[in-house]
Amino acid sequence: MDKFSAMAVLLKVVEAGTLSAAAKQMNVPLATVSRRIAELEAHLKTRMLNRSSRHLSLTEAGRLYVEASRRILEQVEEAERTAMGVHSDPKGRLTVTAPVVFGRLHMVPIIAGFLAAYPDIDVKLVLADRLLDLLESDVDVALRIGELDDSSLIASSVGAVRRVTCASPSYLAAHGRPQRPEELRGHVGVTFDNLASPEAWRFASPDGDVLVPIHSRLTVTTAEAAIAGAIAGLGLTRVLSYQITEARRAGQLELVLEDHELPAWPVSLVYAGQQLLPRKLRAFLDYAAPRLRERLREETAAFQSEGWC
Repeated sequence: MDKFSAMAVLLKVVEAGTLSAAAKQMNVPLATVSRRIAELEAHLKTRMLNRSSRHLSLTEAGRLYVEASRRILEQVEEAERTAMGVHSDPKGRLTVTAPVVFGRLHMVPIIAGFLAAYPDIDVKLVLADRLLDLLESDVDVALRIGELDDSSLIASSVGAVRRVTCASPSYLAAHGRPQRPEELRGHVGVTFDNLASPEAWRFASPDGDVLVPIHSRLTVTTAEAAIAGAIAGLGLTRVLSYQITEARRAGQLELVLEDHELPAWPVSLVYAGQQLLPRKLRAFLDYAAPRLRERLREETAAFQSEGWC
């Protein structure tokens, strides 16, 4: 079985929506397309497609195989163009992941400009407040916030963001504004469990970091939910500086304990190390990195001008 040919046929079937439509687009008999899919499923010992009288859908195994096949065929095509010395604009599908709020505020505007500059590249943006494994999730590049573990991944620094504590004006009016971390024992919290423990929060002090118990009346799994809870007056919350830009400007949240913030976290674009970097990925890195640096610099400058630093 010609594996590359089978991959190409499967991708065409998925894009066309039916076997017959794929056969028509490739100008081959329907029986040929059906046989290629059957041979592929027999070779892999698993079903790629769920078939019905009206439409086709991918199985989970089929979805994973299609994503991998698309990447492999793009790399083969790019390697052939490079070997022949053929110049062409970057093209293909690029998968990017970023935290939810950062993605909405910063990545979407940058990707919009990138798509306009590179009409032959399509982007899938996966927003998630959890770390996705680049290889297992078939991700080309990830926006990571925080210290990076040593690995085979390559990181390009684009700035830093602060870890801040804040609350609504109504909460602070009712419960007082804490001046020292130890005073949190008299307060309640809304904890984003991806950033802090619901039992204790860490702060900086002249004698080193201190861990202060906190009563988390609400624990959530996204920063947006934590911010909404804090705006509703449910308690103090800990999030990243960019995540409260809109609420801060609207007067819905105020910072506390600024003198006890932990060091800012680095922001990086991370991708898998490889000798031949796909042109679509290189184009994205060259486009996105300087624009991210500028956006984060502007955000920091805005905080400074408004007395936040």
